[in-house]
Amino acid sequence: MKQLRKIMLAGVATLIASTSLTLADGLKIVASFSILGDMAAQVGGDKVTVITLVGPDSDAHVYEPKPADAVAFAQAQVVLVNGLGFEGFMERLAKTSASAATVVEVSKGAALIEAGDAHGDGTVAASDEHGHGGIDPHAFQSVPNARIYVQNITNALCAADAANCETFKFNARAYDAKLVVLDSDIRAAVAAIPADKRAVITSHDAFGYLAHEYGLTFHAPEGISTDSEASAADVARLIDQIREEKASALFVENISDPRLVNQISAETGIKVGGALYSDALSAEDGPAATYIDLMRHNIATIKGAIVGS
Repeated sequence: MKQLRKIMLAGVATLIASTSLTLADGLKIVASFSILGDMAAQVGGDKVTVITLVGPDSDAHVYEPKPADAVAFAQAQVVLVNGLGFEGFMERLAKTSASAATVVEVSKGAALIEAGDAHGDGTVAASDEHGHGGIDPHAFQSVPNARIYVQNITNALCAADAANCETFKFNARAYDAKLVVLDSDIRAAVAAIPADKRAVITSHDAFGYLAHEYGLTFHAPEGISTDSEASAADVARLIDQIREEKASALFVENISDPRLVNQISAETGIKVGGALYSDALSAEDGPAATYIDLMRHNIATIKGAIVGS
């Protein structure tokens, strides 16, 4: 491990010495994954340059950073991370880059829930508990929490670039107004689903906040992170639970291998209702190119699979 770090440090030093990233003028921001990159771009507008480390359709849980990521980190003025143990690679990347950038956990102040609360009825954790254990890190799946993320991003950008703070605040207010409408639309979509048909199955436990905030129930064979595979016993228990509770729909995820979901489909007779976007946006030409698009796509897909569009 020490030898690997030495090699990576040498590579970073060479890249920094020989390469200048082609960044436009403005505040240089690194976002750990695509959802945060989109939020930062919405707030920063043309006053910032945003580099996203874990891109569309990629999994931050198992991401392995590259030397170019350390270069970007070293040259950034602000680094935006989800925190809560979501990005397992960030600590070693920060050490490798030796960056002086301000690192901001944008989940700070969000209403957090315990890991495994995909039934939407668990205990809400204290919002300042940013430890890894027991907390579900996917807080952005609740739009009220996303609004807190945006406020934290705005504060971070204002602290780093006071001259453009009013522009950041103006952009944030416009974006927040769209998030308020989004939240209302999601609640209306869920209300149109019969209460006894709101249980669905996904690959990993990424939708606890969506469940908790909007009154859905999610079952998943894997836990909150995709870096651990479900055992045969876990899958068998889930299939028994699905049959007992009569889940209404089954979905693959854009970041997960669909084979496990297909196996569950074959054994339960529940058809796969489409793909949900959990921890990453789609490509620009896909259905979830922005955070708002992602949330609208997911709820429309869930509702469409259960009661029709």
